[in-house]
Amino acid sequence: MSLDYWQLRKIFSDFWTKRGHREIPPSPLVLKEDPTTLFTSAGMQQLIPYLMGEKHPLGKKLFNIQPSLRMQDIDEVGDSCHTTFFEMMGNWSLGDYFKEEQLAWVLELLTEHIGLPKEKLYVTVFEGIPGVPRDDESAEIWKKLGIPKERIFYYGADKNWWSRAGSPDQMPPDEIGGPDSEVFYDFGLPHDKKFGDKCHPNCQCGRFLEIGNSVFIQYKKMPDGSLAELPQKNVDFGAGLERILAASANNPDLFMTGALFKIIKAIENASAKEYAAETKKPMRIIADHLKAAVFMAKEGLRPGNKLQGYIMRRLIRRTVVKMMQLAMVPLETAPNIIKQIIDFYGDMYFDKKSLPEINAIIELEISTFLKTLDRGMAEIKKIENVSGKIAFDLYQTYGFPLELTEELFKEKGQKIDRQQFYAEFEKHRQLSRSASIGMFKGGLADQSKKTIGYHTATHLIHQALFDVLGSDVRQEGSNITSDRLRFDFYSVKKPTDEDIKKIEKIVNEKIKQGLTVTAKTIPKEEALKTGAKAFFRQKYPEIVTVYFIDNYSKELCGGPHVKNTKEIGRINIIKVKKIGSNLYRLYAR
Repeated sequence: MSLDYWQLRKIFSDFWTKRGHREIPPSPLVLKEDPTTLFTSAGMQQLIPYLMGEKHPLGKKLFNIQPSLRMQDIDEVGDSCHTTFFEMMGNWSLGDYFKEEQLAWVLELLTEHIGLPKEKLYVTVFEGIPGVPRDDESAEIWKKLGIPKERIFYYGADKNWWSRAGSPDQMPPDEIGGPDSEVFYDFGLPHDKKFGDKCHPNCQCGRFLEIGNSVFIQYKKMPDGSLAELPQKNVDFGAGLERILAASANNPDLFMTGALFKIIKAIENASAKEYAAETKKPMRIIADHLKAAVFMAKEGLRPGNKLQGYIMRRLIRRTVVKMMQLAMVPLETAPNIIKQIIDFYGDMYFDKKSLPEINAIIELEISTFLKTLDRGMAEIKKIENVSGKIAFDLYQTYGFPLELTEELFKEKGQKIDRQQFYAEFEKHRQLSRSASIGMFKGGLADQSKKTIGYHTATHLIHQALFDVLGSDVRQEGSNITSDRLRFDFYSVKKPTDEDIKKIEKIVNEKIKQGLTVTAKTIPKEEALKTGAKAFFRQKYPEIVTVYFIDNYSKELCGGPHVKNTKEIGRINIIKVKKIGSNLYRLYAR
């Protein structure tokens, strides 16, 4: 049974709705108040407080389909199964059902509703570590469900353990995680011996594709390095929508599914080339990277030199290089591909009025990069003897891929030391990974007293900005670590030094007054009628939680918060800077 994109979305939503689950809106790609990761990479990220015991306003059984970005596989994009942007279908139990119900439902969904043959499904379970037992319970459940033992495989923490930081030894204190059980689809392709003598679900030869993962989040990392049981046992299921579509079509190429297929067709038309062996890699990179950039632009992100902006710039520039390899004219062909992306998803994700703005953002970066490439060509003319390191510097500074640099220096009779280039490349990648892991060290997700206090302080700051600068003020985002808070806001009026002093004074007066912080769960429309503030770029479910700081502030939020403002301590605004048209960034500690 081969499903299309819209059929699969409906099957998934109907399945969980009929089993008592409530749908939660997808999060923005950049999560409000969560500096622990650059982008939303799974639906569970907005649920961390609830996985740790907070009560969700929609109850204990939830599901959604979450647009996601993961950058760790960016260098693998170009093969048949890796993308940076994807949609993650997920369901959650927040202390309600656990392994037995979850695994049975997953198998029912995949086989009876999506139509995958049971004989093509393999599963993996956790083999255990000191302090966490081998997951024989899941293995026995799978056997009872009709998965024979020869299609059940045990793996260690590197494969069958999940936390946002990685395996248990990589988890920082207060990080949550647990063992998982994954489902793989067997495409029946012949095993390539270069990947080992024996094929298995986690083999990289292309025969198997992971299509679903049930994580049993039941542990929290303690300061002494041990793992402690959480107060509630949770289920977090994730299934890549495009991967399920590929399995449904029995075709291992994700780029032949959904929106990616439409984009590939647009690239074929623009390049006058077919999607074939020699063109597949650049076409896949263009399709994935441009789609990701469109979704980033839709949320107001701009290419830049830091954090999310740097990733966006890298994606667009890599797209340009691949377009040029296919003899495409980037500024002429990109707008039509962008339109194909927006037309495919329609008003589910896009306001069609945003097309001109998205085009303008991406076209500006393309234009800027083309000028950079011209400068790079001028630099190449100055280089007398090329090395692997110089080739990497050209790649890093000007976006020149190794193949292009090799071709240019081949004309000079020079050969590049590829081993040296890849050594520099790997060194840079390790630095990037270290920086990414460092993102996990702070953040609201650590649930420390300091970060919870800062979280409540952002509500006071939001209201104080409103009081001083006017009613057009709106929150555009925030970022909290144990060291400081950051608050982004829109304001027609530019805040003066005197304004900032007034805002700081109001916030500290409210802290000193010891105002009570309370929460109330009510329908969204009722909450908005009370005047409760909402984060501008976030969609909210029909039932929401409003946090009241006495009669001073009321705001839609998921928590957690202090009980009394005196717990926050003094707040000092250390810097305010302009970051865009009528956009400002405030830092405080």
